[in-house]
Amino acid sequence: MTSADPVAGFGGGPVTGARLKQRCRDTLTRAQDQVLALSHSLHAEPELAYEEHRSARKIADLVESAGFAVERGVCDLPTAFTATAGSGDLVIGICAEYDALPGIGHACGHNVNGAAATAAALALASVADDIGVTVKLLGTPAEEYGGGKADMLREGAFDDVAAAMMAHAAPTDAIGMTSLAISSWKVAYTGRTAHAAAMPHRGVNAADAMLIAQVAISAYRQQMTPGAVVSGIVTSGGEAPNVIPGRTTADYDCRAETIDELRELQARVRACFEAGALATGAELALETVGNDYADLRQDLDMCALYREAAGDLGRTVPPRDPRLRGGSTDMGNVSQIVPSIHPMIGYDCGDAIMHNPDFTRYGTTASADLAVLDGGLAMAWTALGLATDEEQRSRLLKRLAARGRG
Repeated sequence: MTSADPVAGFGGGPVTGARLKQRCRDTLTRAQDQVLALSHSLHAEPELAYEEHRSARKIADLVESAGFAVERGVCDLPTAFTATAGSGDLVIGICAEYDALPGIGHACGHNVNGAAATAAALALASVADDIGVTVKLLGTPAEEYGGGKADMLREGAFDDVAAAMMAHAAPTDAIGMTSLAISSWKVAYTGRTAHAAAMPHRGVNAADAMLIAQVAISAYRQQMTPGAVVSGIVTSGGEAPNVIPGRTTADYDCRAETIDELRELQARVRACFEAGALATGAELALETVGNDYADLRQDLDMCALYREAAGDLGRTVPPRDPRLRGGSTDMGNVSQIVPSIHPMIGYDCGDAIMHNPDFTRYGTTASADLAVLDGGLAMAWTALGLATDEEQRSRLLKRLAARGRG
């Protein structure tokens, strides 16, 4: 569809793609002050995973005041919500993130992410009835730690969603990147304390168990599938040098290029931890933290539409580079089931890198504000393109039906 092509209006007579895009833009212009105030407010009051009560309420309140039907505390998550507008058979899901990082606030830019998603929902809602769309804004907590999207996917929040999208803050614009699958573990060895000189034979050294596991993991690295990463820290390892440690704990992450490769990696690394217990006689407790995150699989047709939309807004988005890979995201879980995009929306942040307190400082600059508005409008126009292109619309609805939904 070109910007001048006529579109059969679902709520009346024919309209043009150009007019629909302009209505999205006009709507967002009217809501600009509210959306940017939202971004700044999220930034000023950062909240951690599953504790984002103020953040979720701020977004839900804003879209509710704009006429969205809001359901709070969905999926048994107090800080998750859904907000819908329109009544079309094509449900477009827009994911809002709003959790921060411990000690360094919004060093991953989730205030920009959440505000951009809100902007997209508001803009798209203004044309939803004309293009046969239901806009579904999903408030998704705990991306940094835990995986709220995985919780919500499992509990059915995405069951009716034909396409899902979000835009993520970054130093530069990008499309089509992949991410690593990840699992997080808390590891604990329990042994028996004893005097390290008088009766060491009476002790069971939990620190030795951890050491043996770490050596085994290091030896395994040569045979790991390319792209696999195992990283961890010892969080406690004893109290005094003359006391054989009776308890040692650690936090570990396993990452792999695909969720299937992650399963293989998990089994081998678990065996390394079991080896430490077997060799020393200590007891092993291995606890999974949150949800495992799957690798991100982005829909290439949707990527092309987003890139075109961002270009129309004056942004330069490089062509997709299949080698480009981010960290890990629970949007990967969604993308395994629902056609999805997760573009990066760039803004000036000097030499700062993400997950660093320096990056936090740039989250409310004029450049970050522009990223909120451009990211929101580009997503709205992407959804517009999906809904008004019969081939794309049919493709998405057929995939939804194949999932047994819709």
